[in-house]
Amino acid sequence: MPKAALHNLGCKVNAYETESMQQQLEARGYEIVPFDQQADVYIINTCSVTNIADRKSRQMLHRAKKLNPQAVVVAAGCYVQVAADSLKKDDAVDIIIGNNKKGELADILDSYLKEGGRQEADLHLMDIAHEREYEALRLSRMSGYTRAFIKVQDGCNQFCSYCIIPYARGRVRSRQPESVIREVKELVSRGYKEVVITGIHLSSYGMEHKQEGPVQGGNWDHGPLLDLIKRMNGIQELERIRLGSLEPRIITEKFAGEMAAMPKLCPHFHLSLQSGCDETLRRMNRRYTTEDYLRRCGILRSCFQEPAITTDVIVGFPGETDQEFEQTREFLEQVRFYELHVFKYSKRAGTRAAVMPDQVPEPVKRERSDSLLRLGEEMSREYRSRFAGREISVLFEEAEEIKGRRYMTGFTPQYVKAALLLGSDASEKALSGQICRVRAGRLLDDQLLAVELEGK
Repeated sequence: MPKAALHNLGCKVNAYETESMQQQLEARGYEIVPFDQQADVYIINTCSVTNIADRKSRQMLHRAKKLNPQAVVVAAGCYVQVAADSLKKDDAVDIIIGNNKKGELADILDSYLKEGGRQEADLHLMDIAHEREYEALRLSRMSGYTRAFIKVQDGCNQFCSYCIIPYARGRVRSRQPESVIREVKELVSRGYKEVVITGIHLSSYGMEHKQEGPVQGGNWDHGPLLDLIKRMNGIQELERIRLGSLEPRIITEKFAGEMAAMPKLCPHFHLSLQSGCDETLRRMNRRYTTEDYLRRCGILRSCFQEPAITTDVIVGFPGETDQEFEQTREFLEQVRFYELHVFKYSKRAGTRAAVMPDQVPEPVKRERSDSLLRLGEEMSREYRSRFAGREISVLFEEAEEIKGRRYMTGFTPQYVKAALLLGSDASEKALSGQICRVRAGRLLDDQLLAVELEGK
């Protein structure tokens, strides 16, 4: 039985695709082993969202070849889609599989091995300019997870000035609703209680046939995505639905109101911001203002009780002055997010931002990043502490040792991490994968919310 090892870099979409590739190999008789062990085939699902992601992707490809010089090393995903010319000459890489080709992994491997390999890396790339079909990957489980990621959309038409992803993933493509529902039902039948709907630009789900794009009067057309959520909400055994990152303009009173009427929908919303300065947003080609963004957050807070709103922020974008950065910081303080994901601007060759004037020095980026990370920690601590003394629900996942004591940890619908102290009367096995009613107490390490089972 040949052995295969897989390593995933990047987003939840990548995680879904890596799991799908693993299940393809298992169906062909491969034994899956940890990546740090010797294998006959190594598959690295790469990421290219930043220069650091590029570097990590290259490092993992070379690490695989060092683990077993005789192994077949497969480079897959976003980084290889934009860097295929250099990877073709890389001795560490045997097979290159771009996006929308991952469903062919097992067949590509079989063909490569039958032909005894080639002098140059075997190349299988997506035609970015012309690909319009959604790749029909599927899952029957998610290894190591108590929640399941469901990929429903691929590609992006937005072309933000800093982003390489439209060039790596292509145009918007959506999965048929019937296919999504079948997969969710299968996963639920295997015991998954929560699903996370993911996509490269999730708000564009079902919108590829709109000639002028999905914006109508300043709002995003939420119809196809809302219809899909409603169908998932009707699956009897499913207990939680969580959404991936959303376009801010999809949040309207109708969209938020109809979501709030679905008890299975988790009140956890990731609305990408990137900057709290209107002038910076304009240079980024983000098509909203801070005033508009703030209004959308207000809609969510009027429809849901204390929703968890999280966001991404880029610091050090070309031309970002001290004054523009301060505007961003003040705006973040005004919104009061649950979590901030802070990124230092990373120049991506082939994007408009890469050739913009007034590139910000790295030390300045680092200082601004540190400042926002401290702010994010403060806001996160403030939000988590609101739950002290309340009765809440937690989907328990795994046991962890914290300060020398063993806890069972999991997440609330708002994605606040909670910890239950394990004792002789609490079975780790019985709790894993279960949703329990608990009473929240104090914060542990400013991050974890200590909880007790109701009735204890």
